Amino acid sequence: MSQVQSMLKKLQKGGLVDVASSEQAEVIGAAEEAGLTAFVVDCDRARNRSAVFRAVVKAVDFPEFFGGNLDALYDCLCDTVLDQKNGLFLWFHNLHSGDPALEEDAVAIQAVCDDVAEFASNNGRSFAYHIVHAGRHPEPEPGVAPTPYSGSADE
Repeated sequence: MSQVQSMLKKLQKGGLVDVASSEQAEVIGAAEEAGLTAFVVDCDRARNRSAVFRAVVKAVDFPEFFGGNLDALYDCLCDTVLDQKNGLFLWFHNLHSGDPALEEDAVAIQAVCDDVAEFASNNGRSFAYHIVHAGRHPEPEPGVAPTPYSGSADE
């Protein structure tokens, strides 16, 4: 079995897809080839669970009434999976799971994703995901304001 066929099989099976973080473009291309809608969730600036949820909401374009808790994340991901013809692939980019505020939440978010993968499988769809664990955020430099979550100091 070729590497591409192996990747397609993993994506169609669903769940956590274990690949190198440098393979983002290839995996997203394979997900789209497998008929999955693919989104990149940029978690680089997220320093707590709420900020990770905002990153997911932004990437997947969840409704404004998103509840902001793990149950709401599960519900919205399940709804999004069902809205897609074949399923969904999420690439969580730079989830700082080494931050004290995110250590437990990163595990809980991954558990939710595993539950969504099971839901998708039970409903004839696929939900696959990859998490790039980025460790801790660097300590702030004295006298330098942190970059706002929006990414621009001008906003």
